Amino acid sequence: MNSRLRLVNDRLFFIFAAGSGTLVLALLLSILVLIASKGIASVSWDFITQPMRESGAKGGVLYQIAGTLILVMTTSFIVIPISTGCAIFRSVYLKSTAVKKISTLFLYVLNGIPSVLFGLFGFFVFVKFLGMGKSWLTGGILLAMMILPLVTLSLSESIERIPAEYIENARSIGLSRQIVIYTVILPQSASGLISGILLGLARAAGETAPIMFTATIFSGASFPKGVSESPVLTLPYHILNLAQESYRPEALQNAWGSATVLIMVVVVLSLLALPFRFRSHEESQVL
Repeated sequence: MNSRLRLVNDRLFFIFAAGSGTLVLALLLSILVLIASKGIASVSWDFITQPMRESGAKGGVLYQIAGTLILVMTTSFIVIPISTGCAIFRSVYLKSTAVKKISTLFLYVLNGIPSVLFGLFGFFVFVKFLGMGKSWLTGGILLAMMILPLVTLSLSESIERIPAEYIENARSIGLSRQIVIYTVILPQSASGLISGILLGLARAAGETAPIMFTATIFSGASFPKGVSESPVLTLPYHILNLAQESYRPEALQNAWGSATVLIMVVVVLSLLALPFRFRSHEESQVL
């Protein structure tokens, strides 16, 4: 009787788990298929290489793609050194378990702050108080702040999976802590760093709320010509504005096309992160 009940429970749990996984996969595929089916007809070489015309109802998304990539690259240049330093300090230099737990809590809280609050913070601090105005640099700084917890935690997990004897052996032959970090810790944890960066950038590429306060405008910008008061056009904000003109068929079609281009960018960054994420987990299992 107990064995039959256990078997029934196992099967019910399997059905629940398989159903949940199938539901998540179906939701993802339905979103991708919907966007692609609506927008793929609009995506062409001219659409990608031409600027918009008539308030986005016609033309392409050249400057929106360029602005999005500029923000993504700026974000990566800012977040890589800072998150690396935070992860090393947290995993190598901090010895107190309690302090590590507190730092982890802070990172999770920071990661959970709504993006619109980051936007308001950036607007009042960078745009108004510091006088930087709307610019690509302001947006890059703000997006780096948003994905900092994700990248830091990803690298910290990779560092903490390195066997202690690797570090002890390196220290035993007289290597300083700095040399050990450069020659042992960073190479062994590179997969976690790269996967965290790519996943964070995939999130940053699709953000709208933070950059609409600090970095982007709908029209009137091309490539940045300075640091302050130098906004850019971006795909997420472009889609938001075109969606508000959905009563115009041309604008709605261009919105679907822009969404298709944006989802391509996000999917590519996410797929690039997968091999590094798998490699990081495989290395931890081998070690």
